[in-house]
Amino acid sequence: MKRTLNKLFPARVLRGLGALALMSLTVGVQAQQSYPNQPIRIVVGYAAGGTTDILARSLGEQMGKILGQTIIVDNKPGAASNIGAAYVAQSKPDGYTLYMATVASHGINPALYKGKLTFDPLKDFAPISLVASIPLALVTSVKLPVKTLGEFVDYARKNPGKLNYASSGNGSPGHLAAAMFNDAMKLDIVHIPFKGGALANTSVIAGDTQLTFATLPGVLPHVQSGKLNVLAVTTAARSKEIPQTPTIAEAAKLPDYEINTWNALLAPKGTPPAVVERLNAAIAQAMKSPDLIQRFEREGATPVTSTPEQLNTFIATEIVKWGKVVDRTPMSTN
Repeated sequence: MKRTLNKLFPARVLRGLGALALMSLTVGVQAQQSYPNQPIRIVVGYAAGGTTDILARSLGEQMGKILGQTIIVDNKPGAASNIGAAYVAQSKPDGYTLYMATVASHGINPALYKGKLTFDPLKDFAPISLVASIPLALVTSVKLPVKTLGEFVDYARKNPGKLNYASSGNGSPGHLAAAMFNDAMKLDIVHIPFKGGALANTSVIAGDTQLTFATLPGVLPHVQSGKLNVLAVTTAARSKEIPQTPTIAEAAKLPDYEINTWNALLAPKGTPPAVVERLNAAIAQAMKSPDLIQRFEREGATPVTSTPEQLNTFIATEIVKWGKVVDRTPMSTN
């Protein structure tokens, strides 16, 4: 091969090409070593003030201290978070535009919007790390004459088709969690979708609907004030916030029933591995901050971390899991 190259190119040209290649490699290494040298954006696919937004801001503040750069949260709400995800997927893969993924954007939406997404949740992103796990809680109206999950199941079976469950919309985690429970327990409870979790919760508080599966942070104040009854949580283990409340798996004897909503940090595909590693290390360090842990727990979230490889496998598994649920869940036309 050497002889062939020498015949094709003069020695001075080969020396020049070698120097150029070495220079490119050196520039790449230097760029990664100097990262970050400008502010970083974390794009959130929801409006400001929600749980994902609050978690992104808390994480960004701690990571900014570690990385020595300002981290800005950029809200791009719409289309069930698909707008924000598509924006990041199409962004420059330099580590300065990141995405706060959710169970919706990278678990449910690939099936819910099959053939309509402008991004591939696996192929268009470089996974960095999981950052949070958030339980759902099954809460009921105080007007319903039940205090435990067992009592609720008995009541629902005696009143088929007469109970309604509220959700924050078709295909939302709360909708699908309730549908899974409905199927597993052979119940006949009618789905009523609302435009957002707050409206769904309000309808249950008023007694217009009888129950909802909602994020624990969204309903805990209403439980504590006596406006809602909490019967169970959807996670494998009990919540630290309400340790006296059983899981659905234990109370309903459904060992395979487990649902977590989650958040993860992603970058656009093609982001240099060294940059991904730097961000992953910063997340791991940030998660040790007592202040961040306290802020996450206030939102009902448990801080978690992972390697990029673990996150990639996790997202692939979630897409398959939720795809099966979406395929067998009818979407309400209300």
